Formats: sequence, structure tokens, C-alpha cells
Amino acid sequence: MSTVVSRRGFIAQAALSGLAASLLRVGAVRAAAQRQDSTTHRSITANGIRIHLAEQGQGPVVLLCHGFPESWYSWRHQLPALAAAGFHAVAPDMRGYGQTDRPPEIDQYTVLHLVGDVVGIADALGRDPVVIVGHDWGATVAWNAAMLRPDRFRAVIALSVPFRPRGSMRPTSAMPQTESAIFYQLYFQTPGVAEAELERDVRKTMRLLLSGEGVSGGMVPRSAGWLDARLAAESLPQWLTERDLEFYIAEFTRAGFRGGLNWYRNIDRNWELLAPFAGQTVAIPALFMAGDRDSVLTFPGYSDAVNTLSSSVPKLRRKILLPGCGHRTQQERAAEVNAAMVEFVKSL
Repeated sequence: MSTVVSRRGFIAQAALSGLAASLLRVGAVRAAAQRQDSTTHRSITANGIRIHLAEQGQGPVVLLCHGFPESWYSWRHQLPALAAAGFHAVAPDMRGYGQTDRPPEIDQYTVLHLVGDVVGIADALGRDPVVIVGHDWGATVAWNAAMLRPDRFRAVIALSVPFRPRGSMRPTSAMPQTESAIFYQLYFQTPGVAEAELERDVRKTMRLLLSGEGVSGGMVPRSAGWLDARLAAESLPQWLTERDLEFYIAEFTRAGFRGGLNWYRNIDRNWELLAPFAGQTVAIPALFMAGDRDSVLTFPGYSDAVNTLSSSVPKLRRKILLPGCGHRTQQERAAEVNAAMVEFVKSL
């Protein structure tokens, strides 16, 4: 693994101010959010852990995988839309998040564990292959599930993050560094550093991460932290209400950020584990959507991966670039995402 510069200031224990008030909101905010529409909630045991599911509708299953740092709640607009279109929409809290189990060991968050989780969910929901959808890190899970288990997944929809075939070198060794900054995924590698920064003031963290955009290229100043590299919005965007923000604050106040950060700490391990599948393509029907203002597309290699996506995903049906849309694709442009998803799934 690449060496990451230590920041003692960020490893220091996070201040408790503000957290007590947030903890009091956890039950009330979650209860309010769970009452919306006709979403039902349950927990299942799959792949050795307890996984929380939010569900709507009946019919063929569409499994929705969220990214970092989010929740089943990031699919709140897609659950009713898919249900109304005749599908069983299922959005789990992914491993390490929300009401799903959070194993303490870093090596319990490899891509094989994550794909194992969604296979376990698919098995618990029935015998028929399902459509898998993912945003951000959830897109990486969805792409790999589609590649590794086409018997369990009949189509894939990915938002923000394109499929990237396994490269010839360890991912962290290829990530950019300068004298003054490092790539944010390198910043996340040392346990405790990012946790201390993000958990110091969860309200500030979630407001900044949800309503702001990352700096182009994803670089973090060596003299500061990841949040310092974010561009703050003066007010909440139209797609994010105070109620939405309160839900996220409550979830991460209770569960913390370590589970989601551990996904990043397996990037090199994932590269090792996927060696037997080097060169393999995604052989099921696919749809890709992203915003043209998504900072992910400025990361090294990502724009090229989008441009050449059909070579590694030969059954790619469409690539949709949403003008004026940032990283929170399905929340920012719910109507357009819903329409494209329903059209694609109905066409299968």
C-alpha cells in the first residue's frame, strides 16, 4: 500500500460538541423518513451479516446499491417510481452503513464481500435473476456483481462511476500525489484519520458532502483535510430538504463513517482478488448515467473509461450525460433518472 502522510490533528479524538443533540434526533428522524410513501423495512441475514432493506412494490426485483457516504434513503425517489412501474424495488443499507451490520475488521469489506452481500440479498428475494443498480461505490459493486455473477443479475444500471477493467498496477500506486496534495482515496487509507475529521461535526460534514461539490481531480491538501477540499454551497439545493439532511445526520451520528471508509481501504486488496478476472467484460445489458458536473469524471482515467465503455460492456444500451447535474445523480435529477431506469428495465 502507498504511504499516506500522517495528520495528528485529524487523528485526535473528535469533539463531542453537537453530537449529543444529533443523537436525540436519531429516532424521530428515522421514524419520519420510514413513514414516507409505502416503504416497508425489514432485516435479513445474508452472507453472514444482518442487512437492512427498504422496499416498495411487487414484481421483478430491482436492487439499488448506494455509495459513500449515503444510505438506502438516497433511493427515496426511485423506490416509488419503480414500484408504480410494476417492480419490486429494494434498497439496502450496504455493509458498514445505517442499520446493516458493521464488521470491525478492514478485510471484511472487500469487493468479494460486497458482491457476496448483494448475491445473498438476491437469493433471499427469490430464484429469478434481478436487475442491479448502483451509484458511486454502489456502481462498482453493481458492475462487479454483473461481471462475476451474470446468472444472478440480468442487467445493470450504473450511476456516476463507469466500469473500469482491472489495470496492470496496484491502484494506490497510480493515484496522484504532489508536494502539496494527495488524492482523497489515499487520504482515506490510514484508519482513524478521516473518521476523526468527518465525525468531529456530523452536521457540518453531511451538509458539506451532500450539498457541495468536490474539487476537480479529487485532491486533498496535505496541510488540511478532505472537507477543506470541498466547495460549500450557501444554501441547500432544491433537491435536498432539511428533512433529508436530518435523516443523513442522524444515521451517521449513530453509525459513524468507519464502515464506508473501510471500502476504500481494500482497493489494493480488491485488485489482487480480481486478478483471475483480468480482461473479463460485463456481458449483460447495461445503462450508464452521470452528471456532466460530477467531479468523479475529473478523476484520472474516469473520463476515458466513460468514452470507451462499450468496449468493456458490449451490451451497453445507452450512455446518458445529464447537463448541469453533479454527483448525487439520482437525487439531483430524480425524474430523468427514474424515466431512464423504468424504460431500460421494461425493455429487458
